[in-house]
Amino acid sequence: MKRREQMTLLERIYVVEIAKGVRLTFGKLLGNLWLHVLHAFGVKSAVPAGVAIQYPSVRRPYPARYRGRHRLTLKQNGDIKCTSCFLCATACPARCIYIEACEHEDPSVEKFPKRYEIDTLLCIYCGYCVEACPVDAIRMDTGIHPEVYPADPRLFIEDKEILMNRSRLLEDYGPEKLYEMHLKRMQDIERVVL
Repeated sequence: MKRREQMTLLERIYVVEIAKGVRLTFGKLLGNLWLHVLHAFGVKSAVPAGVAIQYPSVRRPYPARYRGRHRLTLKQNGDIKCTSCFLCATACPARCIYIEACEHEDPSVEKFPKRYEIDTLLCIYCGYCVEACPVDAIRMDTGIHPEVYPADPRLFIEDKEILMNRSRLLEDYGPEKLYEMHLKRMQDIERVVL
């Protein structure tokens, strides 16, 4: 494809291009407004009106592959699966994972994380940490979006205990009940703020 290097006079002064953009935007506005007026008076049309979800009262179901909040998986005996290999922290483009390794008392376990923290203010929820983990120690399958905390930035740092507790809660209650609990917390926060 040959690229055109020179713009025409009308393109250089941008008036025609701005008019085209305004016409397109205003046309969409009038079309959607007309549809909503028809739907408000009970007239059905082949084109559905736009839908607004009144979150948190109403929710749209998340797909199965949704990358929600992080959790650290556990072994059958309740110990953490993480082996402190640092692959998740290395793969993280936001550099939001901090791991401090420690020797385990059990000689069959080489090492485990003494500290495992994720700064959710920095996290971009890309899922690279999940993909990089060779022992499936970290997952983002909770189906819950990030939590709203008060204005203290230290509350956005999720430590090992919080991440492990999410696995316990997911196992005990299941994803639907876990989401209901999350929804209730969000509604309580909204009531306090308003």
